[in-house]
Amino acid sequence: MHRPARKAPSGRRFRSALSSERVAHLVKHAFRGTSRALTRRLNAHHVSYSHWTLLRVLWQSDGLTQRELSDRAGVTEPSTYAAVHAMEELGYVTREKMPDNHKEVRVFLTPRGAALREASVSAAEDVNRIALHGIPAGDIATVRRTLLAMIENLEHDEALAPRARRKP
Repeated sequence: MHRPARKAPSGRRFRSALSSERVAHLVKHAFRGTSRALTRRLNAHHVSYSHWTLLRVLWQSDGLTQRELSDRAGVTEPSTYAAVHAMEELGYVTREKMPDNHKEVRVFLTPRGAALREASVSAAEDVNRIALHGIPAGDIATVRRTLLAMIENLEHDEALAPRARRKP
């Protein structure tokens, strides 16, 4: 059976429906919207969202261990391992054992991986510009401070949680 496409609610109706939602729910909606927009733009350059997450860390600090890459990207180690393996097959990165410690493997960008930076960063900046369109600079600064405080509060809560309750 063919179902007609669902019509997105108008901006006003959608905003009204979400106006009384919890902040966490609104953050989730904003994240999903920006992620979808960025994914569309990255796909046009043949870069997956999961690869972009790791590449942007490597563009700042090339030559990290996979654990360091996982920590800085906020991605689990198994997910990082799988993504790095796939990026290696695509020619974006290489994994190299260090001469002074053969157990230590570091991830390095290839010229092909480094070349993805300009288009990918441009795509992310485009999404950011679209998401913030029409919002006064003072409000953006307030949102930035508020989100940073929320992140810090949640990290503190996680640090206090008993080990058994923590999930990766």
